[in-house]
Amino acid sequence: MRNTRRFQFAAIVALGAVIGAGGTLVLVRIVPGEPMAGAPPGAGMSGDHESHGEAGAGGADAAAAGGAGERRILYWRAPMDPNYTSDRPGKSPMGMDLVPVYEDEGLADGQVRVSSSFLQNFAVRTADVQRGSLPVFIRTVGILAHNEERVVSVQTKYAGWIEEASVNNVGETVQRGDVLFEIYSPELVTTQREFTGAMDYLRRLRDGGAYAEAIERAQSLLEATRERLLYWDMTEAQIDALAESGTVARTVRVFSPATGFIVEKVGDSMEGLRIEPGMTVLKIADHSTLWAETEFYEDDLRHVGEGEAVEIEADAFPGRQWDGRILFFRPAVNTQTRTLTAFVEVANADLRLRPGMYVDVTARGGGASDAVMVAAEAVLHSGTRAVVIVARGGGVFEPREVLLGTESEGMQEVTSGLVPGEQVLVSSQFLIDADANLKAAISQLLSGAESESGEPGTRPSR
Repeated sequence: MRNTRRFQFAAIVALGAVIGAGGTLVLVRIVPGEPMAGAPPGAGMSGDHESHGEAGAGGADAAAAGGAGERRILYWRAPMDPNYTSDRPGKSPMGMDLVPVYEDEGLADGQVRVSSSFLQNFAVRTADVQRGSLPVFIRTVGILAHNEERVVSVQTKYAGWIEEASVNNVGETVQRGDVLFEIYSPELVTTQREFTGAMDYLRRLRDGGAYAEAIERAQSLLEATRERLLYWDMTEAQIDALAESGTVARTVRVFSPATGFIVEKVGDSMEGLRIEPGMTVLKIADHSTLWAETEFYEDDLRHVGEGEAVEIEADAFPGRQWDGRILFFRPAVNTQTRTLTAFVEVANADLRLRPGMYVDVTARGGGASDAVMVAAEAVLHSGTRAVVIVARGGGVFEPREVLLGTESEGMQEVTSGLVPGEQVLVSSQFLIDADANLKAAISQLLSGAESESGEPGTRPSR
């Protein structure tokens, strides 16, 4: 009984090791006085020789196979389910004959051999390990916004009242030079009068044959007044018209400084509005180029940089692409989303794209060159481990732990563990991995029982 308990403890420890390694749990019922599946004859016996009768009968076939000159059978298993094992011949739950697993199959540690029927029934597929370049395609999303470098604010440098507005609605388009509104400003009227007065004074001096110095001072006064009107955004054409007519205009027209859309205005109604120097009356945005505010995750930042080209797609226009370029990144990562915002310049010559649209952004990074790579579906992930099943030929497969690198477009870079030319499983590999873990567990159970008895196949002494 004491030896049986020791064997049970060894089985529990071995199965725990399998589970920790990502294997498949196999429940085995251990009954005192009966041999366990895969255990050597006599491993489940107590020190009482008379209790050998019924317990020894269960493993008679395995014991007979271990005779002189014959192959020793370790255990029996189902051909279609490697997790189902028995210590004697019989039928599997699927009604198929159990097949023996021999001690001298010549497989290395961790390797398993499966039948050709298993490979056919489960459509096991393999793929070659390749070497080549692995570009990285990063797909993310963005929101279109105004190109802040092409947004113009319309302001005045003097106080006044808007008396007539030619543009009243956000969304209207204007061309450079279009009239936006007419404004009455006492300061502007006063300066116009100073200009016409200086111009009249200079003419009288010239007509009266005044000294050259007096004419020169009058000319300087006229130029200073003209320069002040220019500083207050009157155009050259407006000043020339004032000089020609000599009549001061009560209101002055304000023209658009740029071509684009009206994207912002002050107040609900512009006519009659009093404005102060520096107040933004209108904002005009040029949409021939837009910015896409795009989010990149931290682990993608090593593949993208400023100046790199990207492709833009919008759901509103299926099948169409726009070219873009990464201008710059925000200085800090968003602590809530763990992303970094990049500003992508998008050419929009036909003005089909509009600010606020969602867009898909695709960036192509350098990735890995001269990389050893396999299909991403060939990799089994188990906690901190990554495993692939290597096909050794002849139905023999070997689970192998690998180190991974870049993954892109369904391919996975392997930095250690594989060499080009090898073949790996890309389907049903979890069954092979489970079988390998089961074989390792049974091997540990057997070795534990044999080390306790001191000799394989003999009953341990009390």
